[in-house]
Amino acid sequence: MASERRLTSGLLAPAKRSDKTFCLAQHAACNVAGLTADANLLMDEARYQAGYYQYTYQEPIPIEQLVEIVCNYKQYYTQRGGLRPFGVAFLFGGYDEFHGFQLYQTDPSGNYSGWKATVIGANNQAGKSLLKSEYGKAGEEMKTDDEEERLPTVQEALQLAVKVLNKTMDGTGAAAVEKMELFTMTLDAEQNVVHHILTKAETQAVIDSVEQETAAAGDA
Repeated sequence: MASERRLTSGLLAPAKRSDKTFCLAQHAACNVAGLTADANLLMDEARYQAGYYQYTYQEPIPIEQLVEIVCNYKQYYTQRGGLRPFGVAFLFGGYDEFHGFQLYQTDPSGNYSGWKATVIGANNQAGKSLLKSEYGKAGEEMKTDDEEERLPTVQEALQLAVKVLNKTMDGTGAAAVEKMELFTMTLDAEQNVVHHILTKAETQAVIDSVEQETAAAGDA
């Protein structure tokens, strides 16, 4: 998952934690687009429900069930007097042993849907248009000898995310590492889910690889 960092002032002290990517449980995380204050309330609910399910059934809550609980909560606020809808959209990413890695998008209305890849937030239509063409192109390139499409590697997915962010970010010019936050969710050797927000050096390496690929395509 990838996010655009909002740069407000160079005088502000560096944040001690991400304000775009949040851990909900060991097997689940989310990206936020919209009002962070609204998101905090919904994430607290998601963490409570994930913890309650774990305590009750001694196993992680299925990702789609967690998403549905949050969306029901959001939808309730759209139809009660004296309440306003939550002004936030989410990308939920997670893993379970039955369905593997999953990605869900939720809207302020409470609707949700599962995706291979998608974009939320400002300029999302431009991002989705690029993502559709690039993901389709990558899918053709990633077909194996028996014509089955394989999933992109983590590096390929990060490069695609950087391309989409370049298309949707405010301003012009080359991508800046200070404006991007890249996050991965992988399995270690013991099949435990590992959350990792890329460092500036790791992010810069991904940006450099995208620029080299673009330059090579231009020369060709």
